[in-house]
Amino acid sequence: MADIVRPPSALSRRRALTGAATLGLATPVLAACGGSDSASDSPASAAPSPQADGPLAATADVPVGSGVILEEQGVVLTQPTEGDFKAFSSICTHQGCPVTGIDESGISCTCHGSLFSLDTGEPESGPAGSPLPAVEVTVEGGEISLA
Repeated sequence: MADIVRPPSALSRRRALTGAATLGLATPVLAACGGSDSASDSPASAAPSPQADGPLAATADVPVGSGVILEEQGVVLTQPTEGDFKAFSSICTHQGCPVTGIDESGISCTCHGSLFSLDTGEPESGPAGSPLPAVEVTVEGGEISLA
């Protein structure tokens, strides 16, 4: 019987199958670990419309120089100066995360560190390039409602 001689550079069947299996297993793992930096400059899709049955909050519940986040209604209420009430969508314009903090420094989204103005909703720092959409509200009898 003659011996089969393979050239040293030939790829064995075993090595080809092992490589294919490794690639097949590694692809989903690498995809799951991949960051979303390529989309970091893409603004979030349109925020859902705020919803509420009845008043959003009492004016006394919105601190002067700060505000409150109404998660269920999708609204941030602010009172930058006494008696001046503003409302914005609670969805960050960077990548659609809900904003999570509010104090005298602004409205913050901790997903990627954006900070928005209490008065205008404009981004003051972080990756967000667009303001939080304004929400029309009315103030009557000590209550704030959607307009």
